Amino acid sequence: MRQVVERPRAAATGRSRGLSNGRVKTVSEVTAEARFCVEERFGRVWIEGEVSNFRPYASGHWYFSLKDSRAQLRCVMFSSRNRFARFRMADGLSVVVRGHLSVYEARGDFQAVVDHVEPAGEGALRVAFEQLRTKLAAEGLFAEQHKKPLPLYPRHVAVVSSRDGAALRDVLAVLRRRFPCIRVTCFFVAVQGFEAEAQILTALDRAERMRHPPDVVILARGGGSLEDLAAFNLESVARRIHAARCPVVSAIGHETDTTIADFVADRRAPTPSAAAELATPDGAELQLRLKRLEVALASRLQSRLRSEERLLDAVRRRLVHPGRALEQRLQRTDELAERAVAAMRSSLRRMQTALGYQTELLARASPQRTVDAQQQRLANAGARLAAAAANAVQRRREGLEATERALRAVSPTATLERGYAIVAKPDGSRWGRPVASAAAATKGDAVDIHWADGKAQATIT
Repeated sequence: MRQVVERPRAAATGRSRGLSNGRVKTVSEVTAEARFCVEERFGRVWIEGEVSNFRPYASGHWYFSLKDSRAQLRCVMFSSRNRFARFRMADGLSVVVRGHLSVYEARGDFQAVVDHVEPAGEGALRVAFEQLRTKLAAEGLFAEQHKKPLPLYPRHVAVVSSRDGAALRDVLAVLRRRFPCIRVTCFFVAVQGFEAEAQILTALDRAERMRHPPDVVILARGGGSLEDLAAFNLESVARRIHAARCPVVSAIGHETDTTIADFVADRRAPTPSAAAELATPDGAELQLRLKRLEVALASRLQSRLRSEERLLDAVRRRLVHPGRALEQRLQRTDELAERAVAAMRSSLRRMQTALGYQTELLARASPQRTVDAQQQRLANAGARLAAAAANAVQRRREGLEATERALRAVSPTATLERGYAIVAKPDGSRWGRPVASAAAATKGDAVDIHWADGKAQATIT
């Protein structure tokens, strides 16, 4: 704000105030020129100090001061930049900031506009580590229910590691020793430095975009300081591991080293070699199990084969050829006929004996007429009995002959004699197993073709 005040003539010249050009500048002009001079003079700078008066605003901007033993500097970090901070700001922390110096014209404050902040020293890295671990644990990224089980028999393993590191050589050596038939894909990345974060994230993305994605991913690196392992303590890497579709085994550093990646991974291995052992089965033990299963299966098959052979022999013994069955029926018919004739002869003999006895009785009684009548009746009865017996034998013989004709009509031999043929798969018997339909024949099957006068072999084409 500019205020005009009447002054004595001498004062208006400006010589009494030391003004060379006689012009009075406004506060806005002075602060603007100061801001321009400061920004042109210093440019981008790195500043280390202790945080004090930290105030996060609802807008997301951070306002704080950096101080040391002799001075302090006001700082502002806008939300578009502080969202990339990897730890939680708080009073008393020692930090290193990057930004440019300026003047806030509204208040005339000399300040630093910060675009990057990081903890200062190993202790600060440990603070950032603990803060991020607490944050991710509260979100449930370390919960056991989110851990994916490792496949029992993986076919494809991806290894994300440094090309020249000993960790990669250890992993590949164990994989070749334990499960040499497995497919291994290596993604070479930087495991420390500014490029490590982007390369690790890119490698995990590429692994999932493969035509045949891996069944498990091994994230391996050798040991180092907390600063060397910083890439595996990044929030972006932790969230990417948590979002992975396949299980991730972390093997970062030595057994005593612990990173955020170890907490969020599905399985943590103390060393890269242990990670390879976790991810794959023991090939030698697997071969031994397969051999035992092979022996047991062969034994079961042999036992089943012997049982089926015994069943087949029993069925073969029970199976009777229709011709032989007919021969047995004819023989039985002859036997029955012979027994019937013998029975009738025996009956006739008994009747003749009785007749003789009656004749003797009649002769004794001497009633001639009665004797003649009885004789006639006896003769008639004998004739009828003989006729009945002859008719019974004839009917039995005709029935048997009809049965024989019917059996011969359905006999395979009779069918073959009419010009037909039987197609059967050989099974060791005379006729084999008949092929009853086209659906029962398979291309390449060996079959026998039976005719009335012989047989031939053929192959189904």
